[in-house]
Amino acid sequence: MFTGIIEALGIIKSIEKRSGDVRLHIACSSLDMADVHLGDSIAVNGICLTVVEFGSDYFCADVSTETLSLTSLAKCKQGDKLNLEKAMLATNRFGGHIVSGHVDGLAEVVSISPSARAVNIWLKVPNELARYIAHKGSITVDGISLTVNEVQQQQLRLTIIPHTAEQTTISQWAPGQKINLEVDVIARYVERLIGYAEESKKESNINTAFLAQHGFLK
Repeated sequence: MFTGIIEALGIIKSIEKRSGDVRLHIACSSLDMADVHLGDSIAVNGICLTVVEFGSDYFCADVSTETLSLTSLAKCKQGDKLNLEKAMLATNRFGGHIVSGHVDGLAEVVSISPSARAVNIWLKVPNELARYIAHKGSITVDGISLTVNEVQQQQLRLTIIPHTAEQTTISQWAPGQKINLEVDVIARYVERLIGYAEESKKESNINTAFLAQHGFLK
C-alpha cells in the first residue's frame, strides 16, 4: 500500500530483456534503502514492483508482460527518470490517499499551461475510468497523489504547485504523452457494493406473493 507522496526520483540504468519480460535496474541514490529487503514493494511511476535485488543506491525489479502491456513502462528507456515511493508503514503520516500501485489505465496529457507560479495540466482519461473521477477527489498519476480541480466528461484538470513539479517527473511531461492512472479505490468499492446490492435484488425470490404464501402478509 502507498500514499502517492513521492519520496525520490530514480533513473533507469538498464533494461534487461528476459524471455519476453524485462528486468529494470534503477539507480536511486536519494532513496533511503536502509530498511528495504528482498521482496519488498516499491511504487515505480505508480506501479507496484517487487525488489528482486538491491544495494545502497539501486534496486532491480522484474516487470511482467502484463504490466508492460498496461502501463507506460513499455515506453521507458535507459536514462528516464521515475517517481519512487516505498510501501507505507502503519506508523507513517498518511500524506496522500490510499494507493494500491495497480494501474487502471493510461491517461494522455492534453495541454500544459502556466497559472501564476503553478501549472494547469489537462488529461484525457479512458471512457471506462471517467466515472470514478470526481471534482476535488483524489487521483494517482504516475504514482503521484493529486487533487482533481475540474472535470469535463473524459478530461480532468490538475493544478501542480512548483514543489510537486520539482520533486517528481511532472516537469518532463509534454502534450500527447501517456502516463499511468490509478483511480480512487474507494470509488471502485462503492460501485461494487451498489452493483452487488442491485444484483441481489434481481436474484431474490422473495416478493409479495412469496410473503403472502408463507403467512407474512394478510
